[in-house]
Amino acid sequence: MKPNLHNKPLLPQAWLRALIFCVVYFALIYVAMVLLNSFIPSTPDQQGAAPTVPYLSFVVGAVVSIALVWLFRTVVDRRSFNSIGLAIEKSGVHAGAGFFMGILLLCAGTCILFFSKNLAWTDISFNANELFISFGLMVIIAFAEEIVFRGYILNNLLESINKWAALLITALIFALAHLANPDFSIVAAVNIFLAGILLGINYIYTKSLWFGIMLHFSWNFLQGPILGYEVSGQPLKSLFQHELQGNKWLTGGGFGFEGSLVATLLCVLAIIALIWVYEKKYTSWPTVATAGAA
Repeated sequence: MKPNLHNKPLLPQAWLRALIFCVVYFALIYVAMVLLNSFIPSTPDQQGAAPTVPYLSFVVGAVVSIALVWLFRTVVDRRSFNSIGLAIEKSGVHAGAGFFMGILLLCAGTCILFFSKNLAWTDISFNANELFISFGLMVIIAFAEEIVFRGYILNNLLESINKWAALLITALIFALAHLANPDFSIVAAVNIFLAGILLGINYIYTKSLWFGIMLHFSWNFLQGPILGYEVSGQPLKSLFQHELQGNKWLTGGGFGFEGSLVATLLCVLAIIALIWVYEKKYTSWPTVATAGAA
C-alpha cells in the first residue's frame, strides 16, 4: 500500500504514536521469542557445550521490527517508509562516518585493554561460512534496530518535543530493551544508553538513518565476529579469540566490550566530538535538519 502523503496522521500526537508503537513493539517481540523458544528449545551442541547465539531469534526479531515500522509509518503516520530516514541521496558521507567511527572506537578500546594487559590474544580461527552468516546477521540487526529506535521512535518524538529530550528518551528506551541480555550490569546499562545517544546524534541534525545503521553494523561486526567479544552479552563465533584479565568493570566481562568502562570513556568522547561538529556545521543551516524527511 502506498500512503497518501497529503493525508494527516491517523493520530495527530506524534509522541502518542511513538508510545503506542513502543508498547506494541515490545509486546510482539516478547510473544515472538516465547513462541520461538517453545518450538525450538535450546539444546547443547555435539561437544556438550551450551549453544551459541540463537541466530533465528534475531532474524525473527528483525522481521517483526521491519514489518511493524512499515505498518505504523504507512498506516498510522500515513507517510512513506523511506521518510524515516532511508533516502539514499547525499547519505554516503553519513554512512562512511558512522562505519569508520565504529571501527575507530573498537580498535582504540581493544588497544587500551591489550596494552594495559587486560586482554591477551590466544588463537585465530577462520571459517568463511560462519563469518558470512555473522556478517548478514549484523547487517539485519543494525538495520532493524535503527529503524525502530531512531527511524520511528526518535523521528516521532522530534515532532513533539525538544531534540535533546527526544534523543535522551530514545536512548533510555534503547537501554531498557537490553535489560534481559546475559550479564547485564550497571556499566552495561550506562554504555547502552550512551550508545543510544551516539547512534542518534547524527539523526537529530540530518534525519538520515545511514550514520546510525553503519555505526551500529561496524561496531557489532568488529566487536563479535572479528575481535571475539560478546555482543551485548551474546557470544558469537569469531575470527580472533582472546582472554580477558582483571576487573570485569574494566574489561566488560561476559557482556563484552559494551560492559567496559573503557567503552564508557570512548563513547563520551565520541558524543562530545559529534555534538561539537554538528552544532558547528548545522546550526547555521536549519533547513538541513529536514533532509531525507520527504
